[in-house]
Amino acid sequence: MTVPRQDGRLLLLGAGGHGRAVLELMRHAGLPDPAGVLDDDPASPGLPGVPLLGPLSAAAGLRQQGLLAAHVALGHNARRAELGGWLRRLGFALPVLRHPSAVVAGTARIGDGSVLLPRVVVGAAATVGVSVILNTGCIVEHDATIGDAAHVAPGAVLGGGVRVGARALVGLGASLRPGVCIGADAVVGVGAAVVADVAPQARVGGVPAVPLR
Repeated sequence: MTVPRQDGRLLLLGAGGHGRAVLELMRHAGLPDPAGVLDDDPASPGLPGVPLLGPLSAAAGLRQQGLLAAHVALGHNARRAELGGWLRRLGFALPVLRHPSAVVAGTARIGDGSVLLPRVVVGAAATVGVSVILNTGCIVEHDATIGDAAHVAPGAVLGGGVRVGARALVGLGASLRPGVCIGADAVVGVGAAVVADVAPQARVGGVPAVPLR
């Protein structure tokens, strides 16, 4: 499908549940609707009111047609990281998407392509990498560091100075003691209370959190 140049509008990748959440965020924030959405599922119905323009691979041609910005609305951390890098190489800008209810300290830094959903709080001097999902109602306290393409799920609370590695997942309602380190690609389970460091690629859960088999 040929798409005319759409300055100020972005291309959305992913028409699933997270894509719907991102679209609602954009509308609540008063942003223009996406110029279109791409999805690899041939049975995908797309997103309401947004043109479905084909599979993810169509992004290259759409960039040549004049689309300037994009956002990867996929929950899978490694895939989101991969696609974000590919889009940057194609020349797309990856803007930060922030819900109006999110509270972000003036000294915090948010990386390109990240999304802050409703009621997110990011504290003083916190650093959030590129393509990060800060999901509904999570709290990232002062001096915390969130690695590229990580996902902090709804209701999770990260104490001051917590470090979360690239592509790690902090599950729904988890609580992380100040200063703990979550390794790259690790998974913290739903409702876990993390009081000690978590190794890369490890899976932990429980209160207090312990390794899961």
